[in-house]
Amino acid sequence: MPLRIMPVIGLPSCARKINERIIHGVQDKYPAAVIDAAGCVPVVIPAVGSRVDLCGLLERLDGLLLTGSPSNVHPSHYGCEPSHPETLHDPERDATTLPLIREAVSRDLPILAICRGIQELNVALGGSLHQRVHELPGRLNHRSAKDSPEGPYGPAHQVALTPGGLLASLLEATEIMVNSRHSQGIDRPAPMLRVEAVAPDGQIEAVSLPGARFVVGVQWHPEHKVLENPFSRALFSAFARACTSRPAGSLQGARAA
Repeated sequence: MPLRIMPVIGLPSCARKINERIIHGVQDKYPAAVIDAAGCVPVVIPAVGSRVDLCGLLERLDGLLLTGSPSNVHPSHYGCEPSHPETLHDPERDATTLPLIREAVSRDLPILAICRGIQELNVALGGSLHQRVHELPGRLNHRSAKDSPEGPYGPAHQVALTPGGLLASLLEATEIMVNSRHSQGIDRPAPMLRVEAVAPDGQIEAVSLPGARFVVGVQWHPEHKVLENPFSRALFSAFARACTSRPAGSLQGARAA
C-alpha cells in the first residue's frame, strides 16, 4: 500500500535510562504489528509530556496504540498509596499518555491499549488500579507463564468475554486463551468504560468505551506473534478499520445525538 494513503498511528514511547542516557522508544513488536497486522504507519511519540502539550499532534494521527512497558502508572494519578519500593515508574510517559488519551477520546480518535496501555486508559478516564495483583488473596500470578514451552508470552489462562460485548462479537467467541505479563491491573473501572473480558480469578482483562469509534484496552499482548493468532489479527484488523473510517464527530456530540 502506498505510504501516502496508509493511516498513521501514534505510539507513545517510554523514557528509560540506558548507560546514563535517556532513550525514548518502544519495543519493535508494536510498530511491527501496526504495519503487518493493521496495515498502518507507526509513528513514535517521545515521552516529553511534562515539557510540551502534545495534544495538537492528534490532528495528524488516525489512531493511538498504547503499548506495554516494564514501568507502572504512578499511583498518584489514581489517588492511591505509594508503590512498592522496587516498582519501576516512568513519570514522563504518564505525563504524555494520560492527557493524550483524554484528548483522543474527546476527538473520537481510535485507541488500542495494550497491557500498561489498558491501565493508562482506565486511569485517564477516572478508574483505579491494583498495584500488585499477585499479592491479592485468591488471585493468579499474572506476571508470566514461565513454564510455557513458548516462553514468557506463551498461553497463560483463559478469559471469559462479556456476552453481547464488542470483543465477543468481534472475535466470535465466548472465551479465549491469552498470555499474561503484568503485575498491575484494573481495580475500579472508569465510569465510562465497559468490561469486555474477565480472567478466572475475577481480574478485569479487557474494556471498551461504548459510543466511541473504537476504544479497546486488553491486558494481554495481542501484538506477540500477531499474524499467528486469529483473535489478535481480528483485533488489529478492527482497529485498522476504525482508523480508516470517517469520524462521526466528537464522542460528546455522538452521545448528545
